[in-house]
Amino acid sequence: MPAPAMPAAHTAAPGTAEAASGTLPQHAPLVVATRDGLVESVHYGSAIATAPDGSTLATAGNPMAPFYPRSSLKPLQAVAMVRAGLNLPADLLALSAASHSGAAIHRGGTQRILAMHGLTTRDLENSTDLPYGSAEREDWLRSGFHATQLTQNCSGKHAAMAATCVINGWPVKGYLDPSHPLQQLVAATITELTGEVPFARSTDGCGTPLFALTLRGMARAFGRIAVAAGNAAGKTSDDAGTAAPAAEAAVGLAMRQHPDMVAGERRDVTDLMRLLPGSVAKDGFEGIQLVGLPDGRAVGVKISDGGDRARMPATVRLLDSIGVDIAPLAGIATAPILGGGHKVGLLQPTDFLSTPNEALREVGDHRPDRP
Repeated sequence: MPAPAMPAAHTAAPGTAEAASGTLPQHAPLVVATRDGLVESVHYGSAIATAPDGSTLATAGNPMAPFYPRSSLKPLQAVAMVRAGLNLPADLLALSAASHSGAAIHRGGTQRILAMHGLTTRDLENSTDLPYGSAEREDWLRSGFHATQLTQNCSGKHAAMAATCVINGWPVKGYLDPSHPLQQLVAATITELTGEVPFARSTDGCGTPLFALTLRGMARAFGRIAVAAGNAAGKTSDDAGTAAPAAEAAVGLAMRQHPDMVAGERRDVTDLMRLLPGSVAKDGFEGIQLVGLPDGRAVGVKISDGGDRARMPATVRLLDSIGVDIAPLAGIATAPILGGGHKVGLLQPTDFLSTPNEALREVGDHRPDRP
């Protein structure tokens, strides 16, 4: 089914409320839901693809508008912790960068991180919640359990943060305070990886300090993490004497090797990393998706209304625009719209990049099947 024509871009009307940084972001229509040929819903947002050197390949909307990356910051936070001496098995390091579904493997992994460093769940300072995965949540409730810190989707990250404090002799209590040495290191690492000084600061849902950045900065950071992992994975026996992989490589490799720990079964982020070998992907609440590719390219999407269903269709469309073979991603690229239990429409991206290859011609074609 061809992509629908784009509705007019959303703009702020005179006299309407303004964002803290000024005017409302000028988002573009990225994804539509059609029902029997009629556009029923439109999801606006912004998107960007970056080259290995951090330059821009393609954009839509306003990727330079500051936003809160939410849980897509977790791989960057994990890089900071590895730099501070955190040394975990790859599956547990992936869990440190996770928004996990709350399955037994995730709960057990969090407890392993704590036990390895003489900690217990009493040392966690994240909020309480039910498991994030729908099946995991139903099983948990059916067993008569309630919301806990362990089942909250950020518990792996919080266990790793507490462990990093133990390793460095920092106070564990209060590790979420922005003035804590751990959070100071995280802030500095995020600035380095994105190349941006945060535009604003807040608190994430789990209680962790949160920084407003741009999609371009976040895409650049994911490109760095993914290419470091790709370079480390490509080392041969002749490289045995070289320095150990950087923290970026360690985090990226862990996520690549254990995508089930980064999210969980039946989660599109886990599926994407399995279907797109070498990719490093992380989602975030409020319609956020970042993907780094092993050659250093990256894409970032922010859905303006926070609609999670629009996140992956826009992401796959953006990957397609920079020459990635998206055939393996067909199962997560769209979703059917049902009527009476039958397909009557489709959730799909618009042609939000009107000339998707134009930017590629300007900076060179980075597709691996071409010289």
